[in-house]
Amino acid sequence: MKYRVHIIKDAEDDLFEIYSYVALNDSVTRAENLLDKLIEACQKLYTHPHRGHIPPELKHIDVYDYLEIHYKPYRIIYRIISQDVHIYCILDGRREIEDLLRTRLLR
Repeated sequence: MKYRVHIIKDAEDDLFEIYSYVALNDSVTRAENLLDKLIEACQKLYTHPHRGHIPPELKHIDVYDYLEIHYKPYRIIYRIISQDVHIYCILDGRREIEDLLRTRLLR
């Protein structure tokens, strides 16, 4: 079964912030490569979205509607609704993100 993958506005903003940070602190080439790899990781969810796991920060507060996959230190957090995969966040896993997840996903 194939799913449709949607990257919502907040996740697009995350991608832009990641790209901008890497371009400024490393190189535009590496930022473009990272952006391509993150988008590719998102798009691969169209075939096997259930392969992700529940983010521990959400499981801790009994929220089980979201899953996550990883690409290097980045966490891609999404929800499956019918035949659609909605990507809500693409976050740097090295940062403290519990409050951000609560705010963004439970609003």
